[in-house]
Amino acid sequence: MSPDSWSTSGEGHPRRWAILSVLVVSLLIVVLDNTVLNIALPTIQKDLQASPAELVWSIDSYILVFAALLFTWGVLGDRYGRKRVLVIGLIIFAIGSAASAFASTPEMLIGFRALMGLGGAAVMPTTLAIITVVFPPYERGKAIGAWAGAVGAAVALGPVLGGLLLEHPDWSSWITGNDWGAVFLINVPIVIVGLIGVWRIVPETRNPNPQRLDIPGLLLSIIGLTLVVYGIIDASQTLSWTSPSVLGPLFAGMAVIAVFIWYESRSDHASFDVTLFKNRGYAISLAAVTLAFFSLSGITFTLPFYLQILREYSTLAAGLCFLPFAIGQILAAPRSAKMVLRFGYRAVMTVGLVLVALSMAALIFVGMSTPIWVVLITFFIFGFGMGNVIAPASTVMQNVLPLARVGAGSAVQNTVRQVGGALGVAIIGTVLATQYASRVDPAIAQLPAQVPDDARAAARESIVATDAVLDAAAAQGAPSGLLDSIRQAAYDAFLTSSHVTYTISLVLVSVAALLVVTLLPRITPPRKDVPVVPDDPTDARVALQDAVYPEEAAAEEGPARPPA
Repeated sequence: MSPDSWSTSGEGHPRRWAILSVLVVSLLIVVLDNTVLNIALPTIQKDLQASPAELVWSIDSYILVFAALLFTWGVLGDRYGRKRVLVIGLIIFAIGSAASAFASTPEMLIGFRALMGLGGAAVMPTTLAIITVVFPPYERGKAIGAWAGAVGAAVALGPVLGGLLLEHPDWSSWITGNDWGAVFLINVPIVIVGLIGVWRIVPETRNPNPQRLDIPGLLLSIIGLTLVVYGIIDASQTLSWTSPSVLGPLFAGMAVIAVFIWYESRSDHASFDVTLFKNRGYAISLAAVTLAFFSLSGITFTLPFYLQILREYSTLAAGLCFLPFAIGQILAAPRSAKMVLRFGYRAVMTVGLVLVALSMAALIFVGMSTPIWVVLITFFIFGFGMGNVIAPASTVMQNVLPLARVGAGSAVQNTVRQVGGALGVAIIGTVLATQYASRVDPAIAQLPAQVPDDARAAARESIVATDAVLDAAAAQGAPSGLLDSIRQAAYDAFLTSSHVTYTISLVLVSVAALLVVTLLPRITPPRKDVPVVPDDPTDARVALQDAVYPEEAAAEEGPARPPA
């Protein structure tokens, strides 16, 4: 098959697997960065003297901009060309990464991370959209499985790479002036590799009938999401969920989002296709993935502190502890397509969510003396379960989308999923901070009289701050026995607080499993040369897109029409 005839053959692009490998490299950059940052959080907090709220914002400023602009970039890709948007996104991401490496204040880091989110938002939907275009429906499950497996690999590779770079700060400190800048600088050469691959291999595709850009919808989504996440994060500063500074932004944000949804449902050029949620297969799959991402984001935020502070592991050793998660997801995600053909989407996704729930339940019982192999096995089960959720659910959602809207459609699922991740970090981080502050109070009260009040207040904010105050008190000659007792009490308070966050995640994942097993309709996965016989509305959408794939792919590669 010639490269020029692929779009009319119905067999997909002849170099589709090479294209997938290039897109995976591009995706790795986005996912890798967030997990690299997680392992560097304790180091950054000490170096920049960041508060817990500022620390959470260093993550959520990226995720917030990322989530708010995902569907806008998706529409831009559908309209102007997905390859073009992908290249622009990678360049912006590289500039933000380089700037973040030189941040000297928490505010600078938060701002540059937001710039990275602006670029990263262009990468995620366009990679998934291009995969959907160049792969025929019967191969998408396998391709999206590899795509999801790459996400799992990046989740674990990030902490390992971050740990290695933090163990050798001299490799980059002479450039950045700090011990953690390398975790951002490493993105630049990866972006260069990705850009070369995209330019040489990835074909340009676009919607033959592009629509106008949804400026009002974009502004409403940014305002609404910013207010909601700001309110949640502010709770970690006020240590109260009933403060006006928390409830005001929360309710205002939810009201703006409600207006946004109303506006999008009536717009003739909506970028957020709310009609997708009327498809039960799409809606339930999205809910399952979002709740799973909520749990994943919360755990990757909390566990580095347990490993590095309580267990006193080096950054590299702590990073290596995340490898079993990657192995589990790498094993499960690519193979999930075969499991779906044999057992169906509902069974595979339910088993995956049950495994995630079991791993969350196991983490509730993790303590200071828990053998590390128990923690590692728990991570493996968590990753294996996630691999059997993300890939099948993403495949269901992509298979009901027309190719002309695949960028915007991909952006919808990524937007909701990333908002779930942002809320996971914000809510879990806030619950952890508030729970820890209340539980550590009796221990802080035992500090020697020479410890000033501002240091006592700081010690209530986080386990990192408590450790620093105790170290300072030891340097001033405070009794070591007393300090050891306070430190142990603080560690116990942190463990108990983290168990509360794991319980929240367990409940949400259990709800996701119940939704899938009771409400996900029977969906027939597409097979080569076997037409889908629809017996459900979701099946009907899958059958339609399976039948019209050659025609739509030909239109995608055809000459672009002027934007409407």
